[in-house]
Amino acid sequence: MAKPKDNPNYKVVAENRRARFDYAIEDDLECGIMLEGSEVKALRQKSANIAESYATVDNGELWLVNSYIAPYEQARTFGHEERRRRKLLVSRKDLARLWNETQRKGMTLVPLVLYFNHRGIAKIKIGIAKGKKTHDKRETAAKRDWNRQKQRLLKDHG
Repeated sequence: MAKPKDNPNYKVVAENRRARFDYAIEDDLECGIMLEGSEVKALRQKSANIAESYATVDNGELWLVNSYIAPYEQARTFGHEERRRRKLLVSRKDLARLWNETQRKGMTLVPLVLYFNHRGIAKIKIGIAKGKKTHDKRETAAKRDWNRQKQRLLKDHG
């Protein structure tokens, strides 16, 4: 996601860089995320990890499972649980679409990036993805390497 140059509030907190390698992302969706006060403070310090997390639809609600937000030191008494399930906020229409997509074979909901938007509100981008097989990953890596080599050749001879 491109960072708006004139916006001081926009800030990427955590990115799941491996998601595009392990999954073929078909579509993405911006979701709100329900956080406690100490979690927001910890996110402002960029202490979060969404690499091994995923989203799931349970009882008509969207949940972020296994995401890590480091404890905020100044909130010792009223701190938060680091790996708790966090509720994601989406419209009913989007929730129904996500539920239908996950019922299809091989589709999963993968968090791509956790960030503060231009208004300073914590958001998470969820990708609707299909898991890649080993040969697909190899093909992606080969294509990336070829593009790099092609750019290098063009730069040298251009």
